Amino acid sequence: MSGPTKTMAVLTCAALVLTTAYTVALGSSGWLWFGLIVLIVVTIGMAAADSAAPPAPRPRPPGTTS
Repeated sequence: MSGPTKTMAVLTCAALVLTTAYTVALGSSGWLWFGLIVLIVVTIGMAAADSAAPPAPRPRPPGTTS
């Protein structure tokens, strides 16, 4: 997983904790949970795209011939 994908995963976990705390303290909000589900789906999509991308080829050092 790359840096941006890890950051997105951490933010998604934090959003889950905050949404749960909000629901316990003030009551459920459908839009809040809908937004969290969208965030989770986007995070899963980022992780899938990140793992499907082939690594970039390494550049050759200058002065080498094949």
